[in-house]
Amino acid sequence: MHGLYVSAAGAHVQSKRMEVISNNLANVDTVGFRRDFAVAKARAAEAIERGIVSPGSEGPNDVGGGVQLVETLTDQHAGKYADTGNPTDLAIVDGGQSFFVVEKDDKRFLTRAGNFNFDADGFLRTLGGEYVLSQGGSPVRVPPGGPEPRFQADGTILVGDVRIPLAMERPEQPGDLAKAGENLFAPLGKTFATPPADRRVATGRLETSSVKPVEEMVALMEATRTYEANIRMIQYQDQTVGSLINRVLGQG
Repeated sequence: MHGLYVSAAGAHVQSKRMEVISNNLANVDTVGFRRDFAVAKARAAEAIERGIVSPGSEGPNDVGGGVQLVETLTDQHAGKYADTGNPTDLAIVDGGQSFFVVEKDDKRFLTRAGNFNFDADGFLRTLGGEYVLSQGGSPVRVPPGGPEPRFQADGTILVGDVRIPLAMERPEQPGDLAKAGENLFAPLGKTFATPPADRRVATGRLETSSVKPVEEMVALMEATRTYEANIRMIQYQDQTVGSLINRVLGQG
């Protein structure tokens, strides 16, 4: 039955890969979205994982145990940039290291999606309704009826003679972020304010999704074919075992 389990493990991994790739394709037009990819590795035999035998013993238990899904990671490379002409659309142009800071349900999150708008009360919000925070940690608000806010290339908002710096932060390591839904990232460790020299924001532009549709479609086809091959192997091995059992019973 070993081959049956190996094929089942392979089908399971490819199924998860297809889920990840499909989600990437569904977000090909999502502003600031970063693609995910599934990481798989070879699995040792059950007896080796339990410590019953040692790897390299060349015995009947020293065989591969198929493949297993380790984790799903996010590619932290920035997407391309697109001009929108909307003055409240912002794109951080530092190569993908920094993030805007927003607040949702009294919790801080990071995002690369800069498609912001002012609400009726003058608060700057994301498309999902989260408050965009200033460098001081409070929601950015420009009282209605006053001077028109103007976004600057250093990530500040100029309202008359008042400058409001937007909060821009970086994680210590690119992998210290976890997707929290709605195009938000939850920091898994400490974050640090973006140095003044690196605060570069383009107005009237947005960072597009980092998903490359052609590459994802190729990966999806490859995962689908591998999944189908594993399913066919499961069916073949099931038929073989069934045939063997029938022969044994017939001889009895």
